[in-house]
Formats: sequence, structure tokens, C-alpha cells
Amino acid sequence: MTWTIEWDDRARRELRQLDHQAQREILRFFRERIATDEDPQRFGKPLKHELQGLWRYRVGAYRMVCRIEDKRLVVLVLSVGHRGTIYRQSR
Repeated sequence: MTWTIEWDDRARRELRQLDHQAQREILRFFRERIATDEDPQRFGKPLKHELQGLWRYRVGAYRMVCRIEDKRLVVLVLSVGHRGTIYRQSR
């Protein structure tokens, strides 16, 4: 089965605020690497402390904080932002 990518409303707004090139790269990353029949954890990194249980993906200077729902085969994108601010705004 193929993994599905779902976007939280907040993450959609944050993605729209980025420049068009960054938007294209992030969407391509999810389409080509994460929305496949392989394990989406292979490209991500588990977060620690207050964000434990969530995963982060990296595309250039941007990070996406996600929740991986194994039972539904869904990667839920919760937040998108620059690497310097993403973890503060995800709390």
C-alpha cells in the first residue's frame, strides 16, 4: 500500500507563505520520496523532548514537522518553516 500525505490547515498556510521554488521542492519531496510504498521514516528523523512522537523532514533550509500514522498509512504534515524557527513554533 502507498503512504498518503495529509496537510494540517496550519501547514498549508505556512507552505503558501514560502517562495514558489521552495513550495515546489517540498511538494516534490513528499510526492517522490514519502508517498511511496516504502517506510517514510527512512528519510526523516524522530524529534525529542516536547516534540517526542513527531518526525521531521528536511528540504534545503526548510523543515516539516509531521506525525506518522502507521495504522492508516498517513503522514500528517503539521508545520512547515525555516530551520531556525520551526521547532519554536511547533510546540
